[in-house]
Amino acid sequence: MSKPRSCPVCNTPSEGASLFLEENIDHARLSGFSFASRKEPEYMCHHLVRCTECDLVYASCPPMQDELANAYHVAEYDTSDEADDAASAYMCAIQPILVRLPQRRSALEIGTGNGIFLEKLASVGFSNLVGVEPSSAAIATAPERRRTWIRNGIFREADFARGTFDLICCFMTMEHVADPGEIARSALRLLRPGGAFVTVTHDYRSLINRLLGKKSPIIDIEHLQLFSMKSISELFSRSGYSDIKVRTFSNTYPIRYWVRLAPVPSVIKRIINSTLAGLGADHLKSTFNVGNILTTGFRKD
Repeated sequence: MSKPRSCPVCNTPSEGASLFLEENIDHARLSGFSFASRKEPEYMCHHLVRCTECDLVYASCPPMQDELANAYHVAEYDTSDEADDAASAYMCAIQPILVRLPQRRSALEIGTGNGIFLEKLASVGFSNLVGVEPSSAAIATAPERRRTWIRNGIFREADFARGTFDLICCFMTMEHVADPGEIARSALRLLRPGGAFVTVTHDYRSLINRLLGKKSPIIDIEHLQLFSMKSISELFSRSGYSDIKVRTFSNTYPIRYWVRLAPVPSVIKRIINSTLAGLGADHLKSTFNVGNILTTGFRKD
C-alpha cells in the first residue's frame, strides 16, 4: 500500500477531504475478473474521500503502481461484443470533434482493450494508429491486423515523440490510472497544435449513480478516482487545454449486459437472462444514459 496522496487533480491534501466511502475489500472474492472490463459488479472499493476543492472522489491510499500494472496484465477478458458496442457509441459521440481536427493522420488510444476503436478510426481516415493496453488477455482477442497497432503495457509518455498525434483518446481509463493529471499533461505534450484529447469517464454525481449509491457499478476496486463534471473539467483546465467541453451521452448494449450490471442477486440475473434467451431477446439492444461523460480539450495552435 502506498502512502497517503493528495488530490490527483488539484493537489489539495487529503487531510481536508471528506469521507465518501470506507474501504470495502474482501480479498477472498478477488479473481481474474476483478480487474477486467465490464464485469459483473463486485461493489468493492478502496477508502474513498471527496476533495472539497475540485469535487474529485479518490482513493487516498491507492495500491502501488507495480501492483496495479501486474493486476491489469493478468486480468481476464470476455467482453469483445460489449467493446464493439462501446466503440460505436464513442465514435458517434466524437463526430463533432473529428470535424474540427486540422488533419486525421495519427491517433493514440490509452487503454485500447482489443483495439476495436482504433479500427473505427482507421475507417475515417487515420493511418498511423497506436493503442496501449496492459491486459494481455484483451490483446489476445484482437485480430492480427489490430495487434500490430497495440503495445502491451502501461502508458508512458517517454515511449512517444512529442507533437505527433492529432487525436488521443482515453475511454473509461482515467478512473484506473495512478495519476490522471500526469496522463492529461502527457497527452497535451504528445498532441500536435489543434489536436484533441478525449476522455470518457463515469459521473458519480449523475442521477442513476446517486440513486444506486453503494450498489452502483462504479463502486469498484479498479477505480482509484471517480469524476464529476466539475472535477473532470478542472483536470483539463489545470492541464493546459483550451476550448474544454463536458457533456453526457448514451450507451447502447444488449439487454443481457444491462442485466449484468443490475444491483440484484446473481441467481435473479441468471433467471432473467435465461428467460430472455428462451424468448430470443437476449441479444436485443437498448440505449440508456447511465451517467457517462465525454470530455474534450484541444491543444492551442
